Amino acid sequence: MKKLNCTAINKRVQKNAASFIRRCEEDYRLQIETVADSIAESRAARPIILLAGPSGSGKTTTALRLEEYLDNAGLETHTISMDNYFLTLDENSAERTEDGSIDFESPSRLDIELLSEHMYKLSRCEPIDIPTFDFAHQCRGTETKRLVRKPDEMVIFEGIHALNPAVTGDHSEIANHIYVSVRTRLETKDERLLHPSHLRLMRRIIRDKLFRGRDCIGTMEMFASVERGEDKYIMPYKRFSQYSINTFMPYEPSIYKNYLLDDLRHALEIGYEFPDLALMTEILEYLEPVSIDDVPETSLVREFVGGSRFDY
Repeated sequence: MKKLNCTAINKRVQKNAASFIRRCEEDYRLQIETVADSIAESRAARPIILLAGPSGSGKTTTALRLEEYLDNAGLETHTISMDNYFLTLDENSAERTEDGSIDFESPSRLDIELLSEHMYKLSRCEPIDIPTFDFAHQCRGTETKRLVRKPDEMVIFEGIHALNPAVTGDHSEIANHIYVSVRTRLETKDERLLHPSHLRLMRRIIRDKLFRGRDCIGTMEMFASVERGEDKYIMPYKRFSQYSINTFMPYEPSIYKNYLLDDLRHALEIGYEFPDLALMTEILEYLEPVSIDDVPETSLVREFVGGSRFDY
């Protein structure tokens, strides 16, 4: 686990913020390209790519950037969100958490049989009809999308449960496995550390506010349930990955200051209790702000603040 001091971030921002952003983006790009080049070498035997990571880890952008790089290298690649394979929600039979609420993180929400069937069909270049899911009504959609993988093409399955063998089975003979997440702790000037999960939470709060109609406190109230799901359903299986990508951008907290600081201050002012709320607020207050104008449209940061050229 890496750590990065906030004073060091400020120094780089003050020296040349645009150059700092470019260097961070370059480091992330090189991670993706290194993984892509290695995966491409085994594409004949392993045309399937399983990409997993916890909420707010930047899975979708990483998958799309991986696809784009492989496409540009002449290796046609397709990305499928495993969210398409959710089953229609049945409140009577749905798995529940300890407090009796529906466990929305449970892998039992996926159509595991269909998912496994589709992976094997794609590995044999047989056609599949990808389902859709209506999140507003929590039911399977009526439309499907046909996909036929040609020889030498690859398919990325992206989702929080992509490395869980109970979901994707033992596909080691046809698939490569990638785990993505924030693998860096922020360190204050007095050496206190902010856990990577709280950096991912910052991303979620901003995305939820801008695109999902949920306020800061609403997202923080979900945090315990999300963390429980990660600890139970995601973290135990990251050991199955052959590749790991750290999606943290050292400049990103300085971007998030513009979107998040006022919300965190408000939560403190009304006495809302949340682990490390004061620490997150203190860090954003200390960091120099950075303008979103210098962030490229392909950046992972734009998955959370908007303005990406990728379709999420």
